[in-house]
Amino acid sequence: MVKLKDIADVAGVSIGTVSKALSNSHEISIKVTKKIHKIAREMGYIANSQARSLKTNRSYNIGVVYIDKSKAGLKHEYFSTMLSSIQETLRIKGYDFTFISNLVGTTKHTLLSHARYRRCDGVIIATADYYDPEIHQLMASDMKVVTIDHDFPNRTAIMSDNNIGLGKIVDYIYKLGHTKIAFIHGEMTQVTKDRLESFKTACQRLNIDIPQAYIKQADYHLPKQSGIATRELLSLDEKPTCIIYPDDYSFMGGMTEIEKHGLSIPNDISVVGYDGIYLSRILRPTLTTYVQNSEDIGKQAALKLINHIENPKEFISERITITGKLQKGHTVKDIKNTF
Repeated sequence: MVKLKDIADVAGVSIGTVSKALSNSHEISIKVTKKIHKIAREMGYIANSQARSLKTNRSYNIGVVYIDKSKAGLKHEYFSTMLSSIQETLRIKGYDFTFISNLVGTTKHTLLSHARYRRCDGVIIATADYYDPEIHQLMASDMKVVTIDHDFPNRTAIMSDNNIGLGKIVDYIYKLGHTKIAFIHGEMTQVTKDRLESFKTACQRLNIDIPQAYIKQADYHLPKQSGIATRELLSLDEKPTCIIYPDDYSFMGGMTEIEKHGLSIPNDISVVGYDGIYLSRILRPTLTTYVQNSEDIGKQAALKLINHIENPKEFISERITITGKLQKGHTVKDIKNTF
């Protein structure tokens, strides 16, 4: 087994310097730190996590709450990208990653008790029902927690720009001549509330009247529900010229229903997605959508939690918004300049 002394001998430095370098201490120069990490890797050194835990009183284990209502698991591209980013950021910083649930084998736990059972230094809530009593118990505890897309008092939250994303979509659609705009939104979460507010604010600013029949609900990441909502919209006497979907994946249900009606995208009807997952770029025509930076959202959540864990006396809760961007695609027809 390779020991710190072995690395120190090869590097020509003290054991203390090796120890600090492997812990990425600011006391050691970047050049020396990189050199020691390289030697350690080449020698096959593996840190003794138990010894490190005793020394720092930390487990270097982070819990992640990922409760996806659609039950897509890691097949959910938006969240899988985010979770991969969390995991990679934690790995680089020397932390492990554990999914936290309220059931371990056949033993019932609360989210908080499971996090404590796994000796988590902190928890990232990627997605969950934020009104669940177990989430509130976790937030009321002394566990260090970072949330994604939901605010809690005295907790750091990493937010996507849902409060302006729909506004950018509406602005773009309107410039192309659309005023009959339907919006199929997801279940009533904070994300949905922000998107609805952004949508309605933009429509009011542009003097676009949106009939109540143009607003439909379909759960996120469930194409079948969006397909049903699309069918209802297409049955209206005064059909919308453009439909906005809750997410790119849900649009697949809408696309199927549009095809069943013998309609063509975007010649007969325009469509817009949300999230900007890889699927949106390989569809033909390329989907017009709003791209959320899920990779950066995951990275910032991990970095902020680690900073809270390692510098608890300096902690100040923050609300950090990660901006997205419009992917114009080719699924919105320019009806303003069509003669």
